[in-house]
Amino acid sequence: MTAYITTDSQVQVKPNTNPANKSSGRFAIALFLTLSSAVALPSCASAPTGGSDPPGMAPKSAPVTVAEAAAPAGGANSDVAAASKTTAAEPQASRPQLIKKAELNLVVKSIDATTKSVTDIVEKRQGDILGFQNQKPPDSSIRQTATMEIRVPQEKLDATLEALAKLGTVQNRGLTAEDVTSQLVDNEARLKNLRKSEEMVLKIMERSGSVGDVLKASQELSKIRESIERIEAQLKSLRSQVAYSTINLTLEAAVSAQQEPEPSLGLRVQETWGQATHSVGELTLGLFGLGIWLLAYSPYLLLIAAAIYGITRLRKQPEASKVQQEPKPPVSN
Repeated sequence: MTAYITTDSQVQVKPNTNPANKSSGRFAIALFLTLSSAVALPSCASAPTGGSDPPGMAPKSAPVTVAEAAAPAGGANSDVAAASKTTAAEPQASRPQLIKKAELNLVVKSIDATTKSVTDIVEKRQGDILGFQNQKPPDSSIRQTATMEIRVPQEKLDATLEALAKLGTVQNRGLTAEDVTSQLVDNEARLKNLRKSEEMVLKIMERSGSVGDVLKASQELSKIRESIERIEAQLKSLRSQVAYSTINLTLEAAVSAQQEPEPSLGLRVQETWGQATHSVGELTLGLFGLGIWLLAYSPYLLLIAAAIYGITRLRKQPEASKVQQEPKPPVSN
């Protein structure tokens, strides 16, 4: 038995007669989707992929491998299919990205000789010496010390530490590591999403025709590119710190600086005589220089002396006249 159903009603769709509103609406929707993807995709990238299925839903089936499809049911190939399924199901664990910093304190016989040896070791392992300080003691009671900051490739860090430890007696040795795997993964995911957002905004700018829409898209593009440059700089810095490890090396002299032997009596007399003759020579040169200065200023000195002499003579003349004018007392018989 066959049944036929006929419908007489037809759905009529009224076309949109305003193309400008349609273009603006498309641009607004596309820009909204771009911003939403830029915000939502990083969180999705950092979310864990594992976990249990939601309640009430059937578990997801694992993809069938080539070996499973080719292997017949039962037989010797079932073991091969099971092994390939296990290998495909287990994800390969990535190596953790670590920033390593080491500290090493050595007691050595000679600071200068050990510094040359350290330089040779670092050069052989394609490293660099970032800083060097040699502190000489002010007196013999303090040991001489030197500090060096060394940077070597991370894969050669252990070999470099072993070679440096053989240069003296190890007093202190330490190693710290910081795991930055999550930071690298997060920044890479954010960078990938920003690249996609950049491409989407460029496509929107090509399709949009109004000046206002182009300006909005241009502003959004500049913000995205600024974020891209910032994340790229962070990734470059982290990768550089992971690739090269830092060693803070401290060298300390085994014994303090020896005191100089006291000079003998004859040497002391000789030093005293030398100091005395040097003092006499300095005094002679000083007096000779003073005489030259006096000779150069002698005209002024003569004028000053003449003025002083004239003033004193003028003061003595009134006194002498007063003495002459005073009457002499009569002489009694």
